This record gives sequence, structure tokens and C-alpha cells, in this order.
Amino acid sequence: MTIDEIQQEIIENFSGFEDWMDKYGLLIELGNELVPIDPKYKVDSNLIRGCQSRVWLHQEFKDGIITFEAESDALIVKGLVALLLKIYSNRTPHEILASEPRFIDEIGLRHHLSPTRSNGLLAMVKQMKLYALAYEKISTKNN
Repeated sequence: MTIDEIQQEIIENFSGFEDWMDKYGLLIELGNELVPIDPKYKVDSNLIRGCQSRVWLHQEFKDGIITFEAESDALIVKGLVALLLKIYSNRTPHEILASEPRFIDEIGLRHHLSPTRSNGLLAMVKQMKLYALAYEKISTKNN
């Protein structure tokens, strides 16, 4: 599936709920399904700056593909992490850089998250895109 198709699937999953308490419940459920990050990656250098909660983001770049692993110590944020991993993990740097996280506005997250959670979500997206930019430059330089 493409990034756009995955985002559309997320939008459709959330549109089935009218009540934001149900949407928060879905986020918590997604977070609970998230595979825990290897403890060796829970280091300060992997912490996302700008998040109120602690979020660790680890990435690996192999054969032109970036794979992300992440975890948070907060339930709702863990669900947001799960969504971002679903969208951006196992992608090329170009795919990541060419897409915008439109699901954030389309499911109403920007308006229903606290300002600190919203800033944290944007900080996670920004960090993933920074990794993609760095790996794209490395790939271009090596070719």
C-alpha cells in the first residue's frame, strides 16, 4: 500500500466514530498493539524533543528503505506513534519526503489534541522527515 492509501484507511477507520472519546479509545487500542521498542534503543539520543511525553524513535536504513521503531510512555501518544509507524516505516526517503501527514487534519487530531500533544505529534513527523532527508542525501551522494 502507498502512504496515501494507508492514510486514507486511517481516515476511514476514524470516521466511523462520531464521539472523540471513541476516537481516543481507538488511539489507545492502537498504542496497546504497538510492539515495544528494544530497551537498548530507549536512550536520550532517540528521544523526540518537543514532546511532553517521552517518545523514543529509532531508525535503520538498509537497501534504500527506512525502518522506524518507536514507543511512548503515554497511552494516547503511543497510539499516535503507532499511526506514524504504519504510515512512514518501511519506506524510501523519497516516499516519506513526498507525503504530508494529511490524516492529522482530516480526522481532527490537530483540534482535539492538547497543544502539547499536537506539538509532540508534529515533532515526531518532523524527526522522521529529517531522517528521510539525511538518508536521501546519503543515497544521492553514493549514486
